[in-house]
Amino acid sequence: MREIFTALPWWVKWVAVPVIALVVFGGLIASVVGFVIGLLFKLLVFVALVGGLIYVVRKFMSGSSSRGDW
Repeated sequence: MREIFTALPWWVKWVAVPVIALVVFGGLIASVVGFVIGLLFKLLVFVALVGGLIYVVRKFMSGSSSRGDW
C-alpha cells in the first residue's frame, strides 16, 4: 500500500483522496457531528434546569426556615 501511494503525485495524495473520503463518508461525518452537537445542547439544557431547580429549592428553603412553620 505504501509503494502505491509513493508512486502517486502529491495532488492525488493530498487533494483527491481526502475529497473522495469526504464524498463517501460525508453523510456519516455529518450525522456524527450533528449527534454530538445535539448531545451537547441537551447537556447544557439539563445543567441549566438542574441549576434552576437548585436555586428555587434553596430560595424556598431559606424563606420557609425564617417563618418557623416547619
